[in-house]
Amino acid sequence: MEHRELELFLHLARTLNYGRTSLECHVSAATLTRTIQRLETRVGARLLDRGPRGVVLTAEGRRFTTYAEQVLGLWDDYRAGSDEPAGLTGELRIFATVTACQTLLPDLLSPLRAAHPQIRLDVRTGDAAAALARLDEGEVDAAVAGIPKRLPQTLVSRPVAVTDLVLVHARDTEPDGTYVVPARGLVREAAFRWFRTTGTKPVIAAEPDGHEALLALIALGCGTGVVPRLVLESSVVRDRLVEVPAQLEALTIGLCVRRADLHRPLIAALWDLRP
Repeated sequence: MEHRELELFLHLARTLNYGRTSLECHVSAATLTRTIQRLETRVGARLLDRGPRGVVLTAEGRRFTTYAEQVLGLWDDYRAGSDEPAGLTGELRIFATVTACQTLLPDLLSPLRAAHPQIRLDVRTGDAAAALARLDEGEVDAAVAGIPKRLPQTLVSRPVAVTDLVLVHARDTEPDGTYVVPARGLVREAAFRWFRTTGTKPVIAAEPDGHEALLALIALGCGTGVVPRLVLESSVVRDRLVEVPAQLEALTIGLCVRRADLHRPLIAALWDLRP
């Protein structure tokens, strides 16, 4: 079990108030609820009950509280008594898209590797639109992702790159009002803002999950699409695409972590170093 999950449980076991724990631990109510549900699934029993008089620990919950306190206490004792030379150890889970892995992570993580070579990096990839949700829910420790204008209060970010959004279509086709747009996320939102601003009434041909899949469909002639220039320039199908002149907004890509995790040594080391 993750130490972060145990910390959240112990805080809730003390407050017996989901709202207070959510606020003080800087996590959303939904994330806290899912964390407790995951723990209950692993334990195989209910740890807390919600009744007319509020939240109460079950008998199993009280037993699990003792276990969680012992685990975190042993971890603190281990860290305090380590005789290893200066330098951080442990695992750091980072989410990034395939494009970000190839173009941004090497420079971003090089200083961290140089300063703390014993850290184990676990890099996970997937749909850019899911990055912040996976971070907020505790599946990863950090994410390199597009930053919305309003970031959830539970997260903090710092910019690592800015990329234009561009309109492209297959080289052997002409734009005909048919578009390929991401199924969700910031690029989809930007595309539809551009549609409204220009009075465009798009016919949506496909809505893939990732930008790489989107470019493949555009290269196949399925329609015109909006993509980050960073993705376009690193794509193996870029020579099959033509850019359409258009005034689109830029996308800021940032390193994101949970606000409550900034005190953790691994997160602090990643946050403070610059490429």
